[in-house]
Amino acid sequence: MAIDRVICEVDRVLRTLWAPASSVRPIPGAELPDADLSAVERSHVVGLMRVNHCGEVCAQALYQGQALTSRDFAVREALCVAANEETEHLAWTERRIGELGGQKSLLNPMLYAGALSMGVAAGLLGDKWNLGFLAETERQVEAHLDAHLLSLPAGDERSRAIVEQMRLDEIRHADMAIIHGAAELPSSIKFTMKVAAKIMTKAAYYL
Repeated sequence: MAIDRVICEVDRVLRTLWAPASSVRPIPGAELPDADLSAVERSHVVGLMRVNHCGEVCAQALYQGQALTSRDFAVREALCVAANEETEHLAWTERRIGELGGQKSLLNPMLYAGALSMGVAAGLLGDKWNLGFLAETERQVEAHLDAHLLSLPAGDERSRAIVEQMRLDEIRHADMAIIHGAAELPSSIKFTMKVAAKIMTKAAYYL
């Protein structure tokens, strides 16, 4: 059984980083006409969507690490449900990047490894801190997506629809963590998370 689980977890890593992601739900905004973007606007939207895709790669790793070390079956199940929705976000952002002629981040493997380590560490601290880390992550992602909604070109309704649905899902994931008993993280930890996210965002926008 242990070998089977290792194989499954390795397969998950490979699929997240290199296989095309799939979505059960329709891609938000797919029915909308594409915007006539300038070269500068297109480059900017690619950068934003690359950041979002990179964030979803990290989310997959984070959930994987947290589920591996969680002690509560109900928590593990909730993490798996949220991870499946994050996989859909991966598919949506990947497709939008392709539509715009862009490339996914070269940093994805390195960031996956870092997020997986953080997820494992959070899980080892116990489920309430595990869920607290998840809730705070989702709150920060929500704020980050709010900023993207303001930054997107006004006519790019396709990208806007994707980001808006992602935002709603992230809010629900944070609520899920709180319902399952998330602890409130110390302000110093929240600040450190914000700084790390800002560095990752800046790098992924260009790379």
